[in-house]
Amino acid sequence: MVYLFESELPENKSVSFAMTRVFGIGQSNSNLICKKLGFSKNLKIKDLTKEQISKLAQSLESSNIMVLGDLKKIKSLDKNRLFSIKSYRGIRLRQGLPVRGQRTHTNANTSKKRFL
Repeated sequence: MVYLFESELPENKSVSFAMTRVFGIGQSNSNLICKKLGFSKNLKIKDLTKEQISKLAQSLESSNIMVLGDLKKIKSLDKNRLFSIKSYRGIRLRQGLPVRGQRTHTNANTSKKRFL
């Protein structure tokens, strides 16, 4: 198993697909990084050499893509800001109810059950 940013990448998957397991990296970003490093789309994680894995880690660190800790911190700060200004979205988020105007009279039962 290859570990990258506290995420384990499945060995039998292609590099571009396996990188989407890292929090903050989607399909488009992973394809961009693979193209930048010159990896083919069929290259699997188990076929990578240690040098290629280190290049992959270095390119992720040097790129301006926010991953893992930074991204989670920003998301939590955004939620806390909504809570503190007591906006409608913040109140609904805190209550565990739908935020974007969805109906709750008959739907969103699972969402309502999670609220304690």
